[in-house]
Amino acid sequence: MKRVDFGAAVFSEADELIGTVYVDDKARVNWRDKAIAAEMKSLEAKFPGKQVNRVGRTRDESVWLISVSADTEPGETYVYVPKTKKLTLQFKIREKLPRASLALMKPVRYKSSDGLEIPAYLTLPKGGPAKNLPAVMFVHGGPWARDGWGYNTMHQFLANRGYAVLSMNFRGSTGFGKQFLNAGNNEWGQKMQDDITWGVKYLVNEGIADPKKVAIMGGSYGGYATLAGVAFTPDVYAAGFSIVGPSNLQTLLDSIPPYWEAGRVIMYKRMGDPRTEEGKKQMARQSPLHSANKIRTPLVVVQGANDPRVKQAESDQIVIALRDRKFPVKYLVAGDEGHGFAKPINNLAMMVAAERFFQQYLGGRSQPDLPEDVAKKLDELTVDPAKVTLAKKIEVSQSNAPRPVRGLAAGTYQYNATIEAGTQKVNLAMSAEIKQGPDGWSVTEKMTTPGGEMMDNALLDTATLALRKRNVKQGPVAIEMTATDEKVMGTFTMGGNTKTIDSATGGPLIGEVAPGFTLGALPLAEGYETAFRGYDLMQMKPKVTAAKVVAVEKVMVPAGEFETFKVEAKSDQGTITYWIDKEGRKLVKMSASLPQMGGAKLTTELK
Repeated sequence: MKRVDFGAAVFSEADELIGTVYVDDKARVNWRDKAIAAEMKSLEAKFPGKQVNRVGRTRDESVWLISVSADTEPGETYVYVPKTKKLTLQFKIREKLPRASLALMKPVRYKSSDGLEIPAYLTLPKGGPAKNLPAVMFVHGGPWARDGWGYNTMHQFLANRGYAVLSMNFRGSTGFGKQFLNAGNNEWGQKMQDDITWGVKYLVNEGIADPKKVAIMGGSYGGYATLAGVAFTPDVYAAGFSIVGPSNLQTLLDSIPPYWEAGRVIMYKRMGDPRTEEGKKQMARQSPLHSANKIRTPLVVVQGANDPRVKQAESDQIVIALRDRKFPVKYLVAGDEGHGFAKPINNLAMMVAAERFFQQYLGGRSQPDLPEDVAKKLDELTVDPAKVTLAKKIEVSQSNAPRPVRGLAAGTYQYNATIEAGTQKVNLAMSAEIKQGPDGWSVTEKMTTPGGEMMDNALLDTATLALRKRNVKQGPVAIEMTATDEKVMGTFTMGGNTKTIDSATGGPLIGEVAPGFTLGALPLAEGYETAFRGYDLMQMKPKVTAAKVVAVEKVMVPAGEFETFKVEAKSDQGTITYWIDKEGRKLVKMSASLPQMGGAKLTTELK
């Protein structure tokens, strides 16, 4: 049919190709093995309207594990014995969810502004006429991804609240051939956005949607599309709900780390090249932030404070732009989330905000009663736009290397370390070894993780504690660098690809390894603050950390009770808190968020 790309290959236990998968309006498998094809046809007859997949089998293929799913079936898993045709249910996903209350999802297609056919999926509220309904355009992220037929949590939630829901595979989505993918090149906010707008027209022309009650919602690229929708087509939407959506494409592309060079090339090809004047003009034209003065649609902006892909500044700046216009905007920020919400309580609070917001502007339903913990969490996430400020960036040229007043606390220190992400908690082992030699201070940090050991070793100047050498090794990553007070040089190797490090720093690099101990050598006192240069290995450029003693407090750790200086160190990568022993100046405790892990929390305590 030549409508979709090849999706996947299915192999037997003998590594023979027995089937090929294609995801059209629904997934289909072309079985090359006639016996398996007959068995699958027999199984599919037992589950009409559902998708049946082989997800496991014994080596002799005598017993299969199959999954069954559909738009109204989140998933069932069975053991199947082909010889006897016996099916045994193992479990159901979300078994308490009433299947009879779920709404059907229908594949549809419509033409966009230039005649391009757009594959889409429509879910209508169950039990009523599909006429003049409030509607939500739910836009997928990526944008180089695709929507498919099947159980969709957001579709079911919104349909249950009374909305028609349309998700479209706009141009640039994957799975429909290179021509369809490449049609999205340089079209963020333009023809890609038209594909969404013409979806609204489709629903209105079919009599399904009330043209005055259409909302747009999505996360990541879908969040961008939401901002673009209310900024570039302000008369189309009655409400917008943007989740971790970038508002400025120039700053989004500037955040790509240098080591991700292949990804940079692809994004410049797909989005536009900000290194050229034409590209810069395109970025400005396609950035909702620069059209914030045109927004007149009620808007909710949702952000994870630790998002490594779409920085919080992306949301802060458009909230500020609307606030300064005295235009009402609602803002939710989760301090313990990254690129999208992972914690159930945060998601529940966000959904409460969504259903209340859409009820206000579209007229659907919302749940009147609210569990106390969800209500409390929603209050915690809600930010007053009047209090939003853009973080003042400390320029590297403004920071002077602080002068230590003592040496490092030499010794070998063992720490208990934990990483907490949502309900998961991983225990780690960490150590720091500090000793003074003829060439300077040798500092070595080690961390044992489920993925192997990480080792970070540095040589620091005896008097200034400035970095002279550094070596990092963790799995496929290896970094070797040398530094003077003005320059850093070396190599960054990841997965066999090596990138040269050669950067001017404008001053000495401080606190690169075991920063808690380096801080301990400074003249700490209540209210003491300083700023110093470091080096961002991901971005391969100098960074600045601003440190301040915010309290003197006693802390209890496995090694005992200590009176400590509590020091907050802030940089573009977030805030790290150190508790440093007042007497011995050793690191007692540390707490940090990990943006690269979606806001997971790392805590270390001295053993």
